[in-house]
Amino acid sequence: MIQRPMPDTLYYECPVCDDYTEHQILKGKMGKATIEGTFRCNECGRVTSETVRIPELLEVPVIFSDGEESEHTTTTLESNEVIAIDDEFFLDDGRRACVTHMDVEDGSNVRKAQATKIKRLWVKQFDILSVKVSVNDDKKTYSLRVEAEPDDEFVVGTQIEFEDFDCLIHAIKTKDSLVKRGSAEARDITRIYGKIRKKRYDVLDLSEDFDESEYDIDDEE
Repeated sequence: MIQRPMPDTLYYECPVCDDYTEHQILKGKMGKATIEGTFRCNECGRVTSETVRIPELLEVPVIFSDGEESEHTTTTLESNEVIAIDDEFFLDDGRRACVTHMDVEDGSNVRKAQATKIKRLWVKQFDILSVKVSVNDDKKTYSLRVEAEPDDEFVVGTQIEFEDFDCLIHAIKTKDSLVKRGSAEARDITRIYGKIRKKRYDVLDLSEDFDESEYDIDDEE
């Protein structure tokens, strides 16, 4: 029998948080079905020495979407793992995915659930994102897209290169805010706003103010 390697973390119920939380394994000894060791809750910081049962491996059905194409597959989850909407993970075949929906046993609409209660996961391809870009030329706004990896950063005041012109980024709309100074990762961006610039132009004037009213673009898909 091949023994599973010692994991870095485990999910189990924390009495302080009153929820299943991720615990870091500070030190431990693996048995056939348990880990005896010292654990720290990553939510509340509680440290305790105890014996925790090693979770079972579950095969969960998955509907994987890549653009307009969908396919049925499966992935392996640990029985005490907690999955949430927008979680990013790798399928067993190595493809990167993001959770968009989950079917659970009682049919309720939830944003997170323990793996044992999940009947099916709905995920989307998350290797390459198609980021919306609204480009304004003072007369008209053009809706374009640029491909990016989830970790790619876009910075206000820099430019995106397109075939016929460059786009000077004036602002970035994320899931939570409008960024007028600074940067955001592609995974958090709902739309980039910019001005058309010729392929060759003078040094950028960052003093220009961003006026969201110039970009009459609906963010809905």
